Amino acid sequence: MTTDSDLIDAAREIQSRAHVPYSEYPVGAALETADGEVFVGCNLENANYSNSLHAEEVAISEAVKEGHREFVRLAVSSGRRDGVTPCGMCRQTLAEFCDDDLVVLCDEGEGESPTEYTLGALLPNTITEEMLE
Repeated sequence: MTTDSDLIDAAREIQSRAHVPYSEYPVGAALETADGEVFVGCNLENANYSNSLHAEEVAISEAVKEGHREFVRLAVSSGRRDGVTPCGMCRQTLAEFCDDDLVVLCDEGEGESPTEYTLGALLPNTITEEMLE
């Protein structure tokens, strides 16, 4: 099993590939599957901001593309190491594939423990498939 530190490091490392010419705010995400594989993603900005991709979206897309549907932990890190959490849109995307108990680790910087949340705490009363029926 990947350690919290390994997952944070993977999120930090992928930031170097972010395309952030407008915000200059690189974000990296590392998503661990139930079988221990880790998929990473970074944010990709577009001059038309609504076409930008968030790091968490890229990571989950990579995992789903490879056939994974069960996830246990997500680490998120920004270049500022400011404890950034997934935005509401990313939380809802995660909720499509993850249970409320998905652990979300938010990077607080060198020498600091990451802040830990669950997806359910970050996004209570999630819109689910069952609600649409």
